[in-house]
Amino acid sequence: MDNTTGRRDRLSELLELRRSTLLDVDSEQRLLVGNDDSGSTQLYELSPDGGWRQLTDLGEPCTGRYLPGERVVIVAADTGGTERTQLSLLRLDGADDAAKPVRLQPVVHDPAFIHNLLDVQPDRLIYATNRRNGVDFDVISRTLSTGAEQVLWDGGGWFSDAQVSPDSRWVVLSRLTLLPASSELLLVEAATGRAEPITDAQTPGNWSNARWLPDSTGLLASSDSGAEFDSLRLFELAGRRWSTVLAGDSTDVFGWPAPDGHRLAVVSSRDGADELTVHDWADGRLGAGQPVRFPQPGVLTYNSVPVWAPDSSALGVTFCSPAQPPEVFSWHGGEQAERRTTSNPATATEGLVLPSSARVPTPDGEQVPVLLLTPPEPDGSAVLIVHGGPEAASVRGWNPVAAALTLAGHTVVLPNVRGSSGYGRRWLSMDDVDKRLDSVADLVAVRDWLPSVGVDPGRVALYGGSYGGYMVLAGLTFYPELWAAGIDIVGISSLVTFLQNTSAYRRAYREREYGRLDTDLAVLQAASPLPRITEIRAPLLVIHGANDPRVPLSEAEQVVAAVRANGVECQLLVYPDEGHGLAKRANQLDAYPQVLAFLGRQLAT
Repeated sequence: MDNTTGRRDRLSELLELRRSTLLDVDSEQRLLVGNDDSGSTQLYELSPDGGWRQLTDLGEPCTGRYLPGERVVIVAADTGGTERTQLSLLRLDGADDAAKPVRLQPVVHDPAFIHNLLDVQPDRLIYATNRRNGVDFDVISRTLSTGAEQVLWDGGGWFSDAQVSPDSRWVVLSRLTLLPASSELLLVEAATGRAEPITDAQTPGNWSNARWLPDSTGLLASSDSGAEFDSLRLFELAGRRWSTVLAGDSTDVFGWPAPDGHRLAVVSSRDGADELTVHDWADGRLGAGQPVRFPQPGVLTYNSVPVWAPDSSALGVTFCSPAQPPEVFSWHGGEQAERRTTSNPATATEGLVLPSSARVPTPDGEQVPVLLLTPPEPDGSAVLIVHGGPEAASVRGWNPVAAALTLAGHTVVLPNVRGSSGYGRRWLSMDDVDKRLDSVADLVAVRDWLPSVGVDPGRVALYGGSYGGYMVLAGLTFYPELWAAGIDIVGISSLVTFLQNTSAYRRAYREREYGRLDTDLAVLQAASPLPRITEIRAPLLVIHGANDPRVPLSEAEQVVAAVRANGVECQLLVYPDEGHGLAKRANQLDAYPQVLAFLGRQLAT
């Protein structure tokens, strides 16, 4: 077997590794887990004695929540990556545990629109839907036993979260505002639908992870409003007052109160890694904290959040790292988290490396945070993997493609260019609108720094998805002589056509970051790769889902046509049953080995 074949086989092995993600915990300590053993994420139940039971077999990725007080799961799924989520009910009472997955009962279904599950209560679910006009999202409360629905909010906007107070009197909504990287919290009285803002929508700042106190007297939320990093803040309902509970030093802090009100789980995020501490918590006072240990530095909020058992006896989390696919862990007290799922053999991740951290200086005096994966046997080449977002970050999470590239000899660099989250609000804001190309220049600074870690600057490729795909194309067009190859996955080729053609419900919130079509057209055109596409010299591989509602397939088609017309090598892979990225293992096993082979050819000495 030649070395190239061996590398592809190793990548396929890593892609085949299963991932388990905690979704919920019920009153009997059963865990609702998402697991992709079937090739897409399906729902499973893990009993306290360790027994597994598959609940869904949809062929499409899904997620879900337990309905409190009943043996019922609410299931949320779309079709083909369209993101038009539909809600179904799955009854577990009286079902044979050895039987095939239980049949779903539709609850909120209309395939033309989106229905995002926000929260669950006994006999009730809260969801957001754009069915009124296809653009604005209304927040709806539905009583499951009667089918009756109540509109909690129809004032427009996009909602990322909602939480019903334990006494069922209030609902707190998290809504994006039109300021970059900002949101607001709305307090809605459930009985009347009367809403009031409890944060200032005109002040820049993100408000997230709102969680009610068990006695419904107030709530906790995290925000960087008026600060560099997210601090944990307390809102007192009686006085309508905010105060700071915990502020980290160069750290984003998030909290989850236990249902009995006696403890508070705190996750602190710094430089791409999460740390968990469980504090004593009483009468709004934060007591001593117990740090909880995991196998290595990693991430605890991988597509899920910490979940307390209803009786507060345990805390469940999902943990992953660059050397560990996502698994479910529980904390029952003490220093060590207990692993609850073992989805893969212990030998499956042998040889994988953990990243080091560095700061790369830029010509204008800034420093770009990077995570660096150094191969056991470096071949002198490098791949810069640029995250999406742009209001996101490269973290110390599971990435089988990055792991395989490292094992193949490529140094893998994960840069958090300006505009990335997790490094303070100033850094987050440094790519807004007319500063877009400053983040592209950060890629050049990283490339120029690579010789200091043993990389040949003539053998460096760019790789990215979504906004990271835009960064790939921008790097190849604005600095064409610097790069040996590019991998563009569901990327933006023109900020103008992207904003014109993206789903209508997303446009306003993307414009707040990139610029508005009606006022910033010149800025958008100047920062777009497509008008400069004849500058591309490096071979390009483009991957896209045919059903992508965020970055339409036309963004890929127009760049591929232009690059090919210029006589440059350009390959296009389109997957008809995918949306914004590759969610299904069969498609990953087809696309990513081609990526590895493509980069192997282009970066060879």
